[in-house]
Formats: sequence, structure tokens, C-alpha cells
Amino acid sequence: MLAQILCILLAAALIAALCRIFVMRRDFRSLTEQIRMRLHEDTNTALRLAGSDKQFRKLTAELNAQLDELRAEQLQYLSGNRELQNAVTNISHDLRTPLTAISGYLELLDNEEKSPEAEQYLAVIAERTDQMRQLTEELFRYSLILSEETAAPQETVCVNAVLEEALAGYYAVLTQRGITPQVTLPETQVSCKCSRTALARVFSNLLQNALKYSGGDLMISMDTTGEICFANHAAEMDQTHLAHLFDRFYTVSSAQHSTGLGLAIARTAVEQMGGTVTADYQDHMLTVRVHLPVKSV
Repeated sequence: MLAQILCILLAAALIAALCRIFVMRRDFRSLTEQIRMRLHEDTNTALRLAGSDKQFRKLTAELNAQLDELRAEQLQYLSGNRELQNAVTNISHDLRTPLTAISGYLELLDNEEKSPEAEQYLAVIAERTDQMRQLTEELFRYSLILSEETAAPQETVCVNAVLEEALAGYYAVLTQRGITPQVTLPETQVSCKCSRTALARVFSNLLQNALKYSGGDLMISMDTTGEICFANHAAEMDQTHLAHLFDRFYTVSSAQHSTGLGLAIARTAVEQMGGTVTADYQDHMLTVRVHLPVKSV
């Protein structure tokens, strides 16, 4: 009789333990899903559990506190980042006027008689002014491309045509540098839902990057999946430089007069299109790969 009672008690304890485990697993799954939603959605909804386990309630309260703190920091970051973008936009815009005036007066001075020393000084001033103007324009474009309010309208764009136009625009400059690009494009049309202006800017910046770092060659290929590759030998490149290639204001030492924003702008623009930009460096060959979300024609 005692053995039967013990068996019944053990069975009841086992059933209770199994029920508790089932409830805890359910609460854990629910908590995990709520955390995932809270991290990926703009919401202030608190984590909630139907169970009454004391430790789970304590864990939920702690997670809610941490998520609230994380959201506050995120909002502070977004606000500060937006203010910084607006400041950069305004500053770069305000610098355009005096730089244009300086350039105009330099052109006027170029027609005046001056000593060889004055010629040398004015050449240095003109060079520095051009660098400032380039940096100002790049800062302005970068701040605009980061601003969601100024997002360019989307349209169905023929990627082949935009790439061919970019190559035609840079062909003379490339050949002057002794670079004859080897281009392989698909015969079929590859289309992408994006901003034509932004896509042209991406290809322009990638070609500028090739001009800065190329050792005398440039291979450009594109396939129907939407992958475009820019490859060239780059003796100054290494794995350290590669890790920072898309960072803002980062330049390789050989890239004189570079703002360090070209590839950052290209990556941001492509990501806004829903694509990706990656780079690798093997056997002294730098390869930048752009993958666009193409659509069937």
C-alpha cells in the first residue's frame, strides 16, 4: 500500500515537473519572439508573460529595463546623427559661395601679369581651392544620400545602359592614365528598381576609385544576376587598408587629393537600393563587387 502511494506521489511530482517545464519552454519561446520583434520594430510595447514563475517575471522586468535604456540611447543617437547630417549639409552648402568666389578671382588673377613666384603661389592656392571644393561637394552629396527626406525617386533602370554611360564618360581619363578597361557585359538587359542618378553616382565613384588605386589595368564584368565587378591591381593595398576601404574619410596613402568619401557614398547608395557592396584583395588584385536586386524584364 505504501509503495503504491509513493508511486502515485512520484508520478504526480513528475507530471507537475513536466508541466512546469512545458510552461517555462512556452514562456521562453514567447519571450524570445517578443525580444526579436522589439529589436526590429519601432515600438514601446513592454515584454509580457502569461506565466507566474517568479524568476521569469524578474527576468522579464530586467529585460524591459534594458530594452528601454537601449531604445533611449538609439533615439539619442538618431537625433544626434540627424543634427550632424543637417550641420554638414548646411556647412558644405555655405562653403560653396566663398569657394566659387575664390575660384573666380583666381581666374581673373591668371590673366594679370605676375612674377614667377606669384605664379607658383597662385598655382598652390588654386590646387588647394580645388581640393576644398571637391571635399565640400562630397560632403554635401554624402549628407544628402544619408537623409531619408531627400531620397531620390525610384524607377526601373537598365543597369547595362547606366554602366556603359559611366564608362564612356571616364574612358578618356582612363586611357590618359594608360588604363584600357576590359569590359564584359551581358547581351540581355538587366534592370533594377532604383534611382538612376544614385546608380550613376555609384559607378562614377567606383571608376574614380580605380583611377586612384589601379596599377595600370581595370577589368569590369557584369552578369544577369546583378553582380558587377571592378578589379584592378593595387600595389599600395593590403588587408589593413581593405578592412577600412568603405569607411568615411579613410584614404590609402597613394590616393592623393582623395576625400575618402567616394566608396562610403557608393556603399550607402547601393544599400539603400537593397543591394550590397563588398571588396577583397588577393594576389595584389583589388576586386569590388556590387550586387543589385535585379528584376526580370
